[in-house]
Amino acid sequence: MSSAPEFRVVLVGTGVLADPALHRHLRRQYSVHCLGSAAEVEKLMRQHTPDVLVCEQPLADGRGVDLLQKMRVAHPHTVRVLNLQNARRDEVVRAINDAAVYQVLTPPFEPEQLGLVLKRALESRELSRIHRYLSRELKFADTVIRNENETMTRALQETYQFDKLVVASDKMAEVCNTARKAAGTDLPVLIVGETGTGKELLAKAIHLFSDRHQQLFLAQNCSAIPEDLLLSELFGHKRGAFTGAISDRLGLFAAADNGTVFLDEISDISPAVQVSLLRFLQDGEVKPIGSDRTRQTNLRIIAASNRPIQQLVDEGRFRRDLYYRLKGFEISIPPLRDRPEDILVLTDYLIKKYGEVFNRKIPGVALQAQQKLRAYAFPGNVRELENEIRRTVATVQNGEFITMQHLSAEIARARPSVDRGPPQGTAFDGRTLKDRVEQLEVSLVRAAMERHRGNHTRAADELGLSRVGLSNKLKRYGINRRDDAETA
Repeated sequence: MSSAPEFRVVLVGTGVLADPALHRHLRRQYSVHCLGSAAEVEKLMRQHTPDVLVCEQPLADGRGVDLLQKMRVAHPHTVRVLNLQNARRDEVVRAINDAAVYQVLTPPFEPEQLGLVLKRALESRELSRIHRYLSRELKFADTVIRNENETMTRALQETYQFDKLVVASDKMAEVCNTARKAAGTDLPVLIVGETGTGKELLAKAIHLFSDRHQQLFLAQNCSAIPEDLLLSELFGHKRGAFTGAISDRLGLFAAADNGTVFLDEISDISPAVQVSLLRFLQDGEVKPIGSDRTRQTNLRIIAASNRPIQQLVDEGRFRRDLYYRLKGFEISIPPLRDRPEDILVLTDYLIKKYGEVFNRKIPGVALQAQQKLRAYAFPGNVRELENEIRRTVATVQNGEFITMQHLSAEIARARPSVDRGPPQGTAFDGRTLKDRVEQLEVSLVRAAMERHRGNHTRAADELGLSRVGLSNKLKRYGINRRDDAETA
């Protein structure tokens, strides 16, 4: 079954490029537009961006090299080819430098010759795209390697931070502990959690703490992507495997050999992709589309889903054998509303992060605003909190506390839970009011220190005290000071 040509080629000129035989030959493979002037080209390119622009030097309204130079700025991804008749060497060199042309043609030439130039030009553009993609990933990997010792030392020392995951709640501490155990193995990991809970951050942390940390970490979102395109992205394809496959393509599984591939929204993949992925997990072999050869790879798969996979398995929408293959470790990230202890810790971290971005020094969050943040359900989870703090830090004045007026309307309307008095289990046996107040104070200070794992700064902030004031109360009441866990 034939399909419309995928690539658009524009020929500009009234000389050899206007030859009908040339047009007929090229239209077998490409969508060809034949124009006679620079003005017509500019009008066309306001509506469509061609893949290749072939231009003669003398045009009815100017020079071809001037048109290509203008297109270099306006449409940098369009491949430029220039046709020069009786060109001198210095003129060819100037054309190459000024317009960054892919190739200079000198007539006479056969239609097959121009067809070959177009084919090579499009292949070169595809290779450049792959090069840019891999270069970005290699740059990321190089940054990880250079900062490896510092990152790992800091993360191991600070029990409340696992790479870029900042936690204070017992639930998230348990998640991080499981992730550390998973990082020490080569087993696949399945991460389940609502949108915005930080699944990709956890996947990157597992990679950075694993033996593969010096290799690539590549991510692919499997949601809302056609089946054939997803298979090509993961396994690659050979030239000619399907319409538009003008060159070999290296898939993520081959590109990340010895590294880690993160598959987000794994629950959305089609049954055909499920079969291919299961086969890969079983034998580690990659077979590009259109190839009869396989390549053995050694990489780790970390998958994530915002829906419970077990439920999809029970409904017959996800293969049970693939589910068991993916869940070497299964980690469930609780939503932010189920771990309110993390909200203020994350807020403090994000204020510092975006304070550096926007060149702001924000001393903290006012008590009433803290209560609103803790009371809000955050349906968008950590991502919603991050967007809120980023917007707030960008608008607050330098040196100013974040108050109620800075919060969004949804959070400002949140109703804090009613204070039901002293912590559960607190008994007041003092005879006087002063004795009972001191007992309540001891209970509150001890609870704050436990919540923040001995971190004096965070406990003092919660209690509305200075570090010195908190230290004095610890000494006064003889509360154990967890100096070994203290962080500034």
